[in-house]
Amino acid sequence: MQCPCQSGKVFSQCCEPIITGLKKAETAEQLMRARYTAYTQIAMDFIEETHDPKTRNDIDIEANRRWAETTKWKGLEILETTQGGIDDEVGTVEFKATFETDEGLHVHHELSEFRKQDGVWHFSDGKTPGVRTVVRSEAKVGRNDPCPCGSGKKYKKCCGNA
Repeated sequence: MQCPCQSGKVFSQCCEPIITGLKKAETAEQLMRARYTAYTQIAMDFIEETHDPKTRNDIDIEANRRWAETTKWKGLEILETTQGGIDDEVGTVEFKATFETDEGLHVHHELSEFRKQDGVWHFSDGKTPGVRTVVRSEAKVGRNDPCPCGSGKKYKKCCGNA
């Protein structure tokens, strides 16, 4: 069976050994993938164990279990991983998880933070990624500025009107 985390690996050689405790996640992304897969397998003990011990008591594991049981998991897409390698102590994983409930299809987009404590990765916090700021490489042309095409007209009456 292919692993639900969509790594392209077989479940028994990907997330299953991490979820069952036969091996530890070596990177933040491995833990992210295993946590997604744990939701698909209703392995809530793993979700609880891999949550940061400082905030573990804040999660409602039974509510998470009910949600996972009533959800059809459609896929995981890792968008970006920052740090979180074997030698790192912190890392972030931006992902989109697609799932279906009675209300329809949903996409959960999150930037997850992970911390390594005593050599073991834990999920620390999850945030909705903010809107990324567009940085211009050239100065913005004002609508009343001369058009950069050289026509002699105002930008708003020339190329800005396109």
